Amino acid sequence: MNAKLAVVTGASSGIGAATARALLDDGWEVIIGARRTHLLEQIPAQAHYLDVTDDASVAEFASHVQRCDLLVNNAGGALGLDSIADANLADWQTMYDTNVLGTLRVTRALLPALQAAQGLIVNISSVAGLYPYAGGSGYNAAKFGVTALNKVMRIEFAEHDLRITEINPGRVHTDFSTVRFKGDEQKAAAVYADKLNLTAADIAEAIRWVAAQPPHVNIDRMIITPRDQVF
Repeated sequence: MNAKLAVVTGASSGIGAATARALLDDGWEVIIGARRTHLLEQIPAQAHYLDVTDDASVAEFASHVQRCDLLVNNAGGALGLDSIADANLADWQTMYDTNVLGTLRVTRALLPALQAAQGLIVNISSVAGLYPYAGGSGYNAAKFGVTALNKVMRIEFAEHDLRITEINPGRVHTDFSTVRFKGDEQKAAAVYADKLNLTAADIAEAIRWVAAQPPHVNIDRMIITPRDQVF
């Protein structure tokens, strides 16, 4: 009954699922959300449908959260590798709505509970939110947005005794690239082939560590890459 409560979005696979399991192992009570609810059943946590791009879905999800000591805004993702000249506006819209506005929606919905608990918000950005690359403009723009949002949260929420952390993972071998290439497994596999890749558990361990710090400690940012990925 005394366990702290964490909320993890985008928890159906990858970093979100690994984070939920790591926090459960540390004794947290965990509420998870995602659109693919059948995958949530594999995690022994309280699970609810969540589409971070839909206001009503976020409100319904938040109604199940009575307290919140930790929010991990993990829902996000990339679509395509188009150049700016060939930009797919629908993909850009989806990336911005999921990564940036999704983070905003969930944070605002849970802000009263977070303030009451003097809690911690961990926003999952990417090295793409710091370092642009050819073909990444849509995802870069979205994750740069998350990085900016994180900085403003840090400024505005400090007076409410909230802690704010940005995690910037590099190359992590998950289903990220499968989603980015819209199911093309060959293209997705090429991203990770013959490279030293992080796992979702590596990032989850960093989040677990951040969440374990005492209330007076704020970890502003963690950039986490495999040894062979240098910027």
